[in-house]
Amino acid sequence: MQTLTAIPPNCDLETKPILKKSISANKKLAELKGIIKTIPNEAILINTLYIQEAKDSSAIENIITTHDEIYKQTLFRDLIKNSATKEVENYGAALQIGFARVKEYNGLSLNHILEIQQIIEGNKAGFRKLPGTELKNELTGEIIYTPPQDANEIQFLLNNLETYINADADIDPLICMAVIHYQFESIHPFYDGNGRTGRVINILYLVLKQLLDLPALYLSRYIIQHKADYYRLLQEVRTKNNWEAWILYMLDAVETTAGQTTVFVEQITALMKEQKHKIRTDLPKIYSQDLLNNLFKHPYTKIGFLTDDLQVHRNTAAKYLDELAKIKILKKEKIGKSSFYINTSLLNLIFNAFHL
Repeated sequence: MQTLTAIPPNCDLETKPILKKSISANKKLAELKGIIKTIPNEAILINTLYIQEAKDSSAIENIITTHDEIYKQTLFRDLIKNSATKEVENYGAALQIGFARVKEYNGLSLNHILEIQQIIEGNKAGFRKLPGTELKNELTGEIIYTPPQDANEIQFLLNNLETYINADADIDPLICMAVIHYQFESIHPFYDGNGRTGRVINILYLVLKQLLDLPALYLSRYIIQHKADYYRLLQEVRTKNNWEAWILYMLDAVETTAGQTTVFVEQITALMKEQKHKIRTDLPKIYSQDLLNNLFKHPYTKIGFLTDDLQVHRNTAAKYLDELAKIKILKKEKIGKSSFYINTSLLNLIFNAFHL
């Protein structure tokens, strides 16, 4: 059994290849942070991106659902009963709670991490106290890695991790993020939900270190596309102390994902301008920035969302949505006796930008 030690590791984390890669990754991340400020309402970006991340992060754990099922769940909780969609929804809720905690406390504590995992898993099993946890090859059943088994050792390593997360980084925070992710996944502190909790911690750490103002960089899609390398490189740190390859992998994940997300934000901005022009031209009497924001905050919307956001009567909201459907900004659909409206251009943009 490999012995897991406290962090930081006793080796050079700032090799020439790592420093070179960290410069380009930070540049892409800074570009993303800047362009996010051009979105008129932060909920637009959070809502579209967190659902995509929740979907992809859950897919890594073989929890598969679709955009359609997820968005319908947000509209009609009583009508949609889908366990995979519920798990994705839990992940999204955990992500938003974690973001709120980091902003409120300017830190990320073990209690916050525990809260995130509890929301993801829907239980309060807490940190592992019983031995027996092993990580196995899904195909062969071979034991790949045995994480720490003793409850006191797990707690010691978690306390060390908490200190490292909240300390002032003396090296590039992106390098620190790679170290933190390796360490958390290797401690494997929970009976379930370690992968998804670890991916939430990645995002929150970037916000904590002010590399992003919003939780808008989601690495799950990159990990899915390079899943074999992800698990292989994690294991090579354990067996060969190969930190350089692992850190380079995570830096590439940041650089690639930041670039893709920047393009996505630019596409959202362009689509908002296009739909703003069409509504102001075809329906000048109902146009408002709040109405436009609603259509992008909720790719699937309904009368109730409009009445809440615009503070208008239900009849007025229904009229607005029907008129928007007539000019093909929205597509009207029904589930049971209830109507809902899809911003199909936005949905296509989301799907094409993040389709694997």
